[in-house]
Amino acid sequence: MRPFFTHALALRGLKVLALNTVIAIAITLFDNHELGLNLVYSQCIGISIWAYIEGANHVLVGNWHEHVHRLLLIVPVAVVLGYFTGHLFTDLLLGTTSFQYWKQTPRMAWGMLFVSLVAGGIISWVFVSREQLAAERQHLEAARRQASEAQLKLLEAQLEPHMLFNTLANLRVLIALDPQRAQTMLDHLIAYLRATLSASRTPAGSSSHTLADEFARLQDYLELMAIRMGPRLQFRLELPDALRTQPVPPLLLQPLVENSIQHGLEPKVEGGSICVSARTAHGLLTLEVQDTGLGADPARLQPPTGEAAGHGFGLQQVRERLATTYGPQGAMVLIAAPAGGMSASITFPLKT
Repeated sequence: MRPFFTHALALRGLKVLALNTVIAIAITLFDNHELGLNLVYSQCIGISIWAYIEGANHVLVGNWHEHVHRLLLIVPVAVVLGYFTGHLFTDLLLGTTSFQYWKQTPRMAWGMLFVSLVAGGIISWVFVSREQLAAERQHLEAARRQASEAQLKLLEAQLEPHMLFNTLANLRVLIALDPQRAQTMLDHLIAYLRATLSASRTPAGSSSHTLADEFARLQDYLELMAIRMGPRLQFRLELPDALRTQPVPPLLLQPLVENSIQHGLEPKVEGGSICVSARTAHGLLTLEVQDTGLGADPARLQPPTGEAAGHGFGLQQVRERLATTYGPQGAMVLIAAPAGGMSASITFPLKT
């Protein structure tokens, strides 16, 4: 059973006290009684009604947004009981007799009961609406997480076969030309596939994938590319020890690294170098991929739209995953260096 006294319950109690005060002021404007007397009656009746509704909600209903139909019975019964209970408490506090009030001014007494019914209905409707809205927000967040996880699986399913087929094609050539390099390439391929298989078996939404895992996978991938490109490819991985256990979405950096090699370094006759680094500042984690390749046209640095969205699949998927997982706090920036080369950086909140 849920705990009865909660922070939300205390907030609802304060709102009930405020509403009771407003009702007492309104009644004072239309009858001959003093504000103090009306305030005591209003608070005793209002608190009694609220207590009955909350008690029935806690014992019988559980979650208001799941059993709204039960409140149609609970609220009227709670209002009538609370109305007479509030009169009883007022008589005990002030030494009055509510029976005389009903006898002398029956219209006013029935009017107060009607006001109590309306107030009880308003209070219940407001609280139920708020809990329904909170439940809908929770469902929306769960749907967003599921969409992000499904998007990750799609990205892995599309990127990994692409890399695997290219590597196997190069491995086939190397077996005939340089068996020793082919052996080294095969070893890195096995390590890469083992890491990929391990990641695929991790439960969706798990935070066990660390920056150390991400950089280890990049190490194997870049080793494979270095064998294929030979001395034309130089790479460097810079991961501070303090960030090795930082959880990150898996397969987040590889699209950026592949983009640098395929569009920047491979087409360049003399090749070049690539550096992958991680750093933190102001509660944000920044992952950066820099290369000394051919660079890129300014138009290619803009997010693709329409038919162009089919091109640059990996970069577009990174943008979408950042937006889905981190909202406006996740961003990717591509900068073409004037002297050639390109820098791609990803920024999102640091998980503590």
